[in-house]
Amino acid sequence: MLIKRKIDLGGSHIYEFFMLLPFFIGFLAFTIYPILWALRWVLYDYSGFGTPYFVGLDNFARAFFRDKEFWRSMSNTFYLAFMKLIIEIPLALIIAFFVNNRVKGSSFFRIIYFLPTVFSMAVIGLIFTILFSAYNGIVNAVLVNFGIFEQNYNFFGSRWSAINVILFVSIWSTIGINMIYLLMGLQNVPNELYECATLDGASGPRQFFSITIPMLAPVLQMVIMLSVIGTMRINDVVLIMTNGQPGGTTEVAMTHILKMFFNFGAVGMRRQFGYGSALAIIMGVILAIMTITYLKVSKRMKNVY
Repeated sequence: MLIKRKIDLGGSHIYEFFMLLPFFIGFLAFTIYPILWALRWVLYDYSGFGTPYFVGLDNFARAFFRDKEFWRSMSNTFYLAFMKLIIEIPLALIIAFFVNNRVKGSSFFRIIYFLPTVFSMAVIGLIFTILFSAYNGIVNAVLVNFGIFEQNYNFFGSRWSAINVILFVSIWSTIGINMIYLLMGLQNVPNELYECATLDGASGPRQFFSITIPMLAPVLQMVIMLSVIGTMRINDVVLIMTNGQPGGTTEVAMTHILKMFFNFGAVGMRRQFGYGSALAIIMGVILAIMTITYLKVSKRMKNVY
């Protein structure tokens, strides 16, 4: 009996191994191999053609001391991450709170808010580019018809207006999934806590801040981390809506790095695999430091209850 049991266990492990194998191969091919490839060229000046030239740490020196565009793109990235954090998370929490209280039509709103999550960012970026168009966009038409603007406004004509449009689109596309996460957390809060608080005379706002928020702390920890990391990696919607224009002022970190490897319409730009690899390593280190620091700082959020 013991021998038969061991054989059965071995067979189940084989099935598990083959089920995980495709994901493991994908992880090696699309994560580990690109990292090793970047580490290979990080000390070279290499365009993808011809002979690579060894430059040592000059790629890193260029990134830290000479590449103003990279740090401008980093400032745009941090701006988007910070603004999404202070706007999107509270909005997602408010929406989740009302949906959880089964307000009339809550199921409909749950579907509506989650719907943007299933759309491709390329499609979303294209739709909002048309909506905010300076000549025939619906947004300009509404603003002019209601007398808010005297004439059509070019939302993509300046750095901050374009960045804020990107911010709006990014929030619109991801607020639904964060609302779902927070809604799941709200549904796990025991009703007995609210009943006891009501008997003790606690008001609605007091219950929200003294019961709901503390009980949601573990979920909020995850949502905040995913939101910040996801925004730090944003690139597709920027490429579709502005491609870094005007004058490269709306570039974010990932689009700046991508353009070292792929031109994306940048006329006359030389591919720089070595320098792009150095920027990718720097960005990876920044994300790792942010994640580790955040997890250490927010460690107490896991142990609220």
